[in-house]
Amino acid sequence: MPADKSEARGAGIQVAGRGRRRDLLELSVGYGLILVALWTPRQWQRIPSLGALIWIVLVTVLSFDGWSAMGLRVSRFLASVWVVCVALVLAAAAALLAWRLHTLHLPGGPIMIFQRYWAYTIWAFLQELILLDFVLLRLFRVLPNRKLAGLLTAALFAIAHLPNPILAPMTLIWGFAACLLFLQYRNVYTLAMAHAIFGISIALTVPGPVDHNMRVGLGYLTYRAHRDHHRSQKPQIVSTVEWVIAEAPTRRS
Repeated sequence: MPADKSEARGAGIQVAGRGRRRDLLELSVGYGLILVALWTPRQWQRIPSLGALIWIVLVTVLSFDGWSAMGLRVSRFLASVWVVCVALVLAAAAALLAWRLHTLHLPGGPIMIFQRYWAYTIWAFLQELILLDFVLLRLFRVLPNRKLAGLLTAALFAIAHLPNPILAPMTLIWGFAACLLFLQYRNVYTLAMAHAIFGISIALTVPGPVDHNMRVGLGYLTYRAHRDHHRSQKPQIVSTVEWVIAEAPTRRS
């Protein structure tokens, strides 16, 4: 039996005041707002994007699961840091392959990489919070089976990245792995670091016309390669989710 209410919630046990219907309602509204924002023309995205942000923050605060259950303590950081090491190895392998295929486009040094991708690093952390603390914990209470809850969470994560043929399958694989690792180690920081490494690796190794500069939803469909090519001397906005495009990383086409 968990020692406190927060641990009970994190373990997927129903506690007083927390019902499956409420979890499903909170998840459905938040995820629905995200999809609306993703498929809304950019000039009108502000309202659904802000609505999704406010809803997720509000219900997360009101149904706070506890620092440990949400993976926000530094405990077990060292135990899970191997995930970051694996991500670095895979990113290095991807960079080597891209170099051989002449698709590697480095921005010009570590300082330039930091300047371009510091915002994406923050966004990677926010994505993991949404993925794990907003979606996974609710589905785990509804479906108290690790693999099933993790698979469904990963599927929702991948659907949000459609119709991008590069990001959708990759987010399905990573989302499922991240869910299982989170339930084992309860540390969101190492997973966010790995997420950032993978995202930046894609930005540096995959040509913009191939993955449409990592756009998803309506942004993927409205991408115009020739337009971005004419502006190739200027930093391009890259986003794994269109509704935070202003805070996303940049790269050259």
